[in-house]
Amino acid sequence: MQAHPVLVQALRGGSVESAHRGAVAVVDADGALQLQIGDIDRPVFPRSAIKVLQALPLVASGAAERWGLVDAELALACASHGGEPRHVAAAAAMLAKAGVDASVLECGVHWPSHDASARALAAAGSAPSALHNNCSGKHAGFACLGCLMAHSTASAGAADARAFLRGYVRPEHAVMREVGAAIQAATGHDLARTPVGTDGCSIPTYAIPLRRLALAFARVGSGVGLAADHGRAARRLRAAVAAAPYMVAGTGRFDTRVMERLGERLFCKVGAEGVHCAALPELGLGIAVKIDDGNNARACEVALAALVEMLLPLDDADAAFMRGFSDLKLSNWNGLEVGRLQATPALRPQG
Repeated sequence: MQAHPVLVQALRGGSVESAHRGAVAVVDADGALQLQIGDIDRPVFPRSAIKVLQALPLVASGAAERWGLVDAELALACASHGGEPRHVAAAAAMLAKAGVDASVLECGVHWPSHDASARALAAAGSAPSALHNNCSGKHAGFACLGCLMAHSTASAGAADARAFLRGYVRPEHAVMREVGAAIQAATGHDLARTPVGTDGCSIPTYAIPLRRLALAFARVGSGVGLAADHGRAARRLRAAVAAAPYMVAGTGRFDTRVMERLGERLFCKVGAEGVHCAALPELGLGIAVKIDDGNNARACEVALAALVEMLLPLDDADAAFMRGFSDLKLSNWNGLEVGRLQATPALRPQG
């Protein structure tokens, strides 16, 4: 692997204390490269950064309409949420609308990542369920899709739908085949010829080059290059996220905060191990970032904020807001400024 440039650095005492290397691709919906930093053709696992692609069949199939899913629930289908009460309630509501419950979820169980929610759950003497998993919204979306499939093949009741859903996380299951087909169509990358792993929530994760990930997000933002049903689904999901950005991440989280601020001008989603993808619909551009050391909050978010500053026309107030993420003051426990976390000149426009 080639040595990538430093994209983000931490400063203390005026000196560089640590540095994060990475690669960036910015592409339009026709595949034309607008910006390249580093190797953008090496396949990487995008992990949760592509949940919007995984949610396309939920809407394109008619399942979202059939079960009456609202904006907050569709946004949750694209989310890596903190397990806050509103997130948990929305995931449960999605399942109930399709006639099932949390017992069908195959994402696993963990405590809420939102600290206050985890503490409240523990204080109440309760244990977490699959609904608290950060991927429960995505999996609830898979369940809604699977329930529609089950009902379309027969006059299926709840028991039949449950039987159909069993093992939906496996790549050969009908639900995962639909999800994989949507990813392949959006990225134009042959998933049968790329490394495949298992994500933290047990579904397949495919290695895809940054160039192709950026292309997919340009297509999601513009509709260009997508089949008509996927284009409509992308518009619906973007509108839902713009209406309910809290559901995509949660209190204090980067993706929620910047989408609350910029609305439909930006769709962004972080993934594990230093991947961040974004669509800039008004520009028809997609962005894909990979930080080599897998750092998210201290590197990946800084890099994406700087790219939004570089590419998206912003007024002074919005530019200052984004600069608060790309050039971040570091404080100690006494509130003293001890350094900065900032994007390097590689991510700053010249001249």
